[in-house]
Amino acid sequence: MLGGVNLLIAVGAIIMILGFLGCCGAVKESRCMLMLFFIALLLILILQVTGGILGAVYKSKVEEAFDLTLSGSVSALQSTTGEYKEYQEDFQKLEKQYQCCGLKNGPEDWGQNFDKQKDICQCELEKPSSDLCINYKGRYIYKKSCGEVIVQQIKDSLVIIMGIAFGLAVVEV
Repeated sequence: MLGGVNLLIAVGAIIMILGFLGCCGAVKESRCMLMLFFIALLLILILQVTGGILGAVYKSKVEEAFDLTLSGSVSALQSTTGEYKEYQEDFQKLEKQYQCCGLKNGPEDWGQNFDKQKDICQCELEKPSSDLCINYKGRYIYKKSCGEVIVQQIKDSLVIIMGIAFGLAVVEV
């Protein structure tokens, strides 16, 4: 998260400097400054188009990398030492919000913690429907895994990001 914030700050600073360069070049009618401004904008356009194409081509690689991340997080859900207690509580809030259970394999991702705590993955509907909830070990729990929900959110976001990148590229041309 912090890396993304730093990247946005750096990109904003570069664009601010480029804008200043363009303004100074226009005011002073300096061909050199205006040419640098044009070349910098052209490079930004090329980077945007390249980023959009790479995002479209390597969309499946994002899923693979995310799957590896999920595998590491499953062990935190199964921990009984209390080391990941805050993470587990936050994850339960996520499960309730998105009506999902576990990261990859549903309630099995919780390990022994599923039997110890009765509110994990608990389907909170008055009349649980079969398309949203299933009966597991005598309890109604959410059917889909949170990993599926998160992957779908990422896919939806990638489509929006690619659309914005290509839209800006068209406007810049």
